[in-house]
Amino acid sequence: MNHEIRLKRTHFRAWHRGTREADLMIGGFFDAHHASWSAADLDWFETLIEEQDVDIMGWAIGSIPCPPEWDTPMMQTMRSLDFVPLPK
Repeated sequence: MNHEIRLKRTHFRAWHRGTREADLMIGGFFDAHHASWSAADLDWFETLIEEQDVDIMGWAIGSIPCPPEWDTPMMQTMRSLDFVPLPK
């Protein structure tokens, strides 16, 4: 599958998580950063979003310890939460 198709599919999955909070965090992260992702970065994100939302969110906000396999520079960026749009 080519990179553009993967991005479109992943965009949908990032924004349709099941809760508004997860949509904003995971989808917002995708929107803010996907344009600069390599194929390896996209691989990481696609695998990450197979995890439970509560785990992803906990790792990102630091409320639960992040397993070593997910504690990468991309997770560090997600932890910054600079990308999360605030609801109006």
